[in-house]
Amino acid sequence: MPTCCEICCEILIAILLPPLGVCFRHGCCSVEFCICLLLTILGYIPGIIYALYAIVFVDRDQYFDEYRRPLYSA
Repeated sequence: MPTCCEICCEILIAILLPPLGVCFRHGCCSVEFCICLLLTILGYIPGIIYALYAIVFVDRDQYFDEYRRPLYSA
């Protein structure tokens, strides 16, 4: 379970660079990252909205396995 400080830092990163915030949370080869990257390319605001959704509401522990390891583990 991520701490409040981790979530706040990921949200700040997601506002500046949406795919990077999702990458820290879900990993670089995840569906969430690909969707966020596509939305950011199509428009910056949709990328931010999806990144915030992916960080706050999508539970990574539910989908966590050996092949979808995030960049850091808490």
